[in-house]
Amino acid sequence: MNTILERAARLPLRAEWYAIPLRLIVGFGFLQHGYAKLARGPEHFTGILHALGVPYPALLAWATILVEILGGLAVLLGIFIPLAGLPMAVVLLVAIFTVHLPNGFSSIKLQSVSAAGAHFGQPGYETDLLYLAGLAALVLGGSGPLALDGWLLRRLTSRRGR
Repeated sequence: MNTILERAARLPLRAEWYAIPLRLIVGFGFLQHGYAKLARGPEHFTGILHALGVPYPALLAWATILVEILGGLAVLLGIFIPLAGLPMAVVLLVAIFTVHLPNGFSSIKLQSVSAAGAHFGQPGYETDLLYLAGLAALVLGGSGPLALDGWLLRRLTSRRGR
């Protein structure tokens, strides 16, 4: 009798399909964070950066928003990930060292539960590390199937062959 694990092991999945869920969560996550900053108003995020003592807060607020939106879109679509990954990693590292490091590792800190629901403390750097790991996996292992960079490469190769 075949177990579920034995049947799953015979599924015709290729190793590079790992990239699709990574692209979806990392790309969507960055897009969501960038859009939230834009929707609240870039001046709100500029004020946060100013309060943190970050130099050139208006310039870096816009740079962060653009990196999160354009980088998130690039990862989601699977195009230029090694190029987009570097500024995305910088944004994550700055967030870790300016905001999350003093809060420790855990991203979820349940402090209490009341009739209004759960109350959480400040998040640590765990989630940022997960995003960094996802980016690193995509940069090192490739963007996988259903990615625009594979489509672009095939188009460029076919044009050169003519």
